[in-house]
Amino acid sequence: MNIQGGNFVGSLIHERKPGYTLPAELYTSQDAFEVDLEIFFRRHWIVAGVEADVPEPGDIKTLEIGKTSIIIARDDDGRLQAFHNVCRHRGARLITEHKTSVGRLVCPYHQWSYDLDGSLVYASQMNNEIDRSCHSLRPVHIRSIAGLLMICIDENAPADIDDFEKLATPRLLPFGLAEAKIAHEEVLIEEGNWKLSVDNNRECYHCEGSHPELCRTLNGLDIGFDPGALTEEQLEEWNKHSAEVVQETARWEAAGFPSSLIEEITGRTTMLRTQRFVIAESGESHTMDSKAASKRLMGEMPEFRMGDTHMHTHNSWHHFFADHAVVSYIIPLSPSRTELRSLWLVHKDAKEGFDYDLNNLITVWKATNQQDADLVKLAQQGVETTGYVPGPLSRHVERLVDLNLNWYIERLRAAGY
Repeated sequence: MNIQGGNFVGSLIHERKPGYTLPAELYTSQDAFEVDLEIFFRRHWIVAGVEADVPEPGDIKTLEIGKTSIIIARDDDGRLQAFHNVCRHRGARLITEHKTSVGRLVCPYHQWSYDLDGSLVYASQMNNEIDRSCHSLRPVHIRSIAGLLMICIDENAPADIDDFEKLATPRLLPFGLAEAKIAHEEVLIEEGNWKLSVDNNRECYHCEGSHPELCRTLNGLDIGFDPGALTEEQLEEWNKHSAEVVQETARWEAAGFPSSLIEEITGRTTMLRTQRFVIAESGESHTMDSKAASKRLMGEMPEFRMGDTHMHTHNSWHHFFADHAVVSYIIPLSPSRTELRSLWLVHKDAKEGFDYDLNNLITVWKATNQQDADLVKLAQQGVETTGYVPGPLSRHVERLVDLNLNWYIERLRAAGY
């Protein structure tokens, strides 16, 4: 597919110097935005929610990706389905709500009706004129990775989703994500390019100065640090923490819970990075007091001190604890606006007000998301000025930012740019 602006984007990625941020136009131009949508949000597998978004047969959610509208449904047999949200008659949008429940998908225009598997079952006045089997809703690839929903719009979905599933499933399955429920959902519009949102998430260089709530439970040095920049006291604390990481990782893995680092980014189409972190001060969860937010353990969790299983893809980042999970994913809206959707999940039988206090559950990541949005806005304002030139990335504390940008360039080149 020849995307308008492709030659322009190709010239920009060849300008990018390894170890530096991107040329400004890759964060600001409409041409680059259109290329990003096509390559990274239509041709790649993206995280699109969780099974708890559509827990029962007939449950529907929609997802808007540029000019593409997607329906995700659970059919009458409990299977997950995904389709283009457009009637096969004259193109009317079928579902206008973000979430709803239906018996059938009925077009509001001429009442063409589809089963939840996408098959056309009724076309008023035309049942004898058309072959209904040729007018099913156009399908979209969908895969549940132990409860995490991934979709690919392109007909030729990357085959390495199978490798992704093999790596991710052992990490996710013990949390029982497929049987969990959504305790809270929030949408935050970040005033910045989607790549700035991702870059911000890939480092904790900014954490100490920006995330007081998160830093109660997250040791930012786990994400990377310059050994020469630590004081003797900091180095002593790090050595103590490192010993605890080794001890706890061995304990978790001996109990059958994979915890060591998996970093499959460059050289992969469908990227994955995951690792189980020790929560600071022998904590249990990302809460203000580091204690579990819910009394009910998730899935097969044997105890509350099971660390923080961190996972990210190119459009998402997640934290899985013994008592709850925080699933976050982004969808670009424009060159300078990005939708961040965050879901807090708990055990399906956990009761608000008894098993968990909602405010306690969401405080840390609600605050962190807003703080990150403020930083992303500042970054966008900067790259839009004439004074911006690409800046150097630390090989210690921004290694993952550089790795992510290398993957971005690699995937664009693989697409012919």
